[in-house]
Amino acid sequence: MQPTDTAPLSLSPSLCEQARLSRDPRFDGLFFTAVLSTGIYCRPVCPAPVPRPENVRYYGSAAAAESAGFRPCLRCRPELSPGDGSWRRGDTVLARALKLVESGFLSEHDVGALATRVHLGERQLRRLFHERLGASPLRVHQTRCLLFAKQLLTETALPVTDVALASGFGSLRRFNAAFRDAYRMPPGQLRRQHGRVEGGTLTLRLGYRPPYDFAAMLDFLQARAIPGVEHIEADSYARLIGCADTPGWLRVSAPADTHQALRLEIHGAAPAQLPDIIARLRRMFDLDADPAAIHHTLAADPRLQPLLQQRPGLRQPGGWDGFEVAVRAVLGQQISVAAARTLATRLVERYGPIVGAAPGKGLERLFPTPDTLASADLTSIGLPRTRAATLQGVAQALLDGRVDFRHDRTLDDFVARWQALPGIGPWTAQYIALRALGHPDAFPAEDLVLQKALPTDGSRLSARALTAQAQAWRPWRAYAVMHLWKQAAGAPRSRIPSETPPTPSLSAA
Repeated sequence: MQPTDTAPLSLSPSLCEQARLSRDPRFDGLFFTAVLSTGIYCRPVCPAPVPRPENVRYYGSAAAAESAGFRPCLRCRPELSPGDGSWRRGDTVLARALKLVESGFLSEHDVGALATRVHLGERQLRRLFHERLGASPLRVHQTRCLLFAKQLLTETALPVTDVALASGFGSLRRFNAAFRDAYRMPPGQLRRQHGRVEGGTLTLRLGYRPPYDFAAMLDFLQARAIPGVEHIEADSYARLIGCADTPGWLRVSAPADTHQALRLEIHGAAPAQLPDIIARLRRMFDLDADPAAIHHTLAADPRLQPLLQQRPGLRQPGGWDGFEVAVRAVLGQQISVAAARTLATRLVERYGPIVGAAPGKGLERLFPTPDTLASADLTSIGLPRTRAATLQGVAQALLDGRVDFRHDRTLDDFVARWQALPGIGPWTAQYIALRALGHPDAFPAEDLVLQKALPTDGSRLSARALTAQAQAWRPWRAYAVMHLWKQAAGAPRSRIPSETPPTPSLSAA
């Protein structure tokens, strides 16, 4: 087999070779190994016998490998690889375009519309994709859809028609044709009979790149969990999803028998909802982070280096829903995490719809929607009038389209739009960007705990001085925030000045 030229790698070929031979999981998803003699491409962690070096080609993306005519390995399953966070995160044009592709934008729009959305010419965008990823935008989109279909065919017993719908194909005919063309077999041939759906519950794996501190992630979420909406145990997170008429639920856990992957159980979700659910969870649990890249940048600061060594797998906890995160952020202004959780619980008890046929474990309510809170009397739950007005303003601004949670927005644009709303200051806007967007460079410089945590002499930095010192941490400032918050979690809290709420507490894992 004669492949086309390989896509430019962010890693050197010698490093790829070393990672391949050692099956290093830290490089999973950062490159793929294609084998000329078999026509197959694999993850670096593939357990198959190591091919001879002269038969190996390296590709920077699965789409590049498939563009060159290689098929995904049935043993290591490239569809389980975490995404390459270096391409998909931040404010570069490529990162914003990839976020749109991964949200299914090209299922309903053409490449020209994608280019317009990221303020680039279509030829420029195509050239950028080829230069950086070794594939066209449409090939990246199709590879993503087909790999997700491959996972559903392998891990579940969903009918092939539902698999086609869930993976973004408009018809079974189109799906069958694309699958045969790419993988040289019909979808039914791939199906493994051990896949199953029990009681309407789908079970899938969500891969990540180690190390991963799942316990710290659950601790963060536990401190903010809203009874009735979420339920967190020692090894799992569960919540209700959907609407009151057709509710569903999901559970994310870290089983001992699954390496470098979380287990996702979903009940009551339509096939077409699966891509959005999985995208939300990958963002919420920060599953596409590249710890090595983050460590490389942050460890250059002597203040952060010991924190990274202590918690190498600390991630950036996100939120399930942007509006929910925004409401939590406003509720938390100038009060403790526990007090904010109390207010959020009251809000849900008064305005959150009750679902029928709840799955148990206290899951019985959904979080209120913007149209509900836009006209609600929020002083009835104990909110000051100004805070209630801010929440109503946030809800109305979302309904009007003045603010949103578009992941293709730059951080500066997102923050500026939110700060234009009454009652939303820099801390709140950056906190929303950190948790709702999962933006890796979100940085609430007005946070008092950060200002006091960074110096080691007991002094306090101004927001301007803190921002200046944090420039060296870009584009991973949000991870520095998480490490400093984690270290300061046990320290006594001081009085929080105007607009800046107490920093979210990360209890020890």
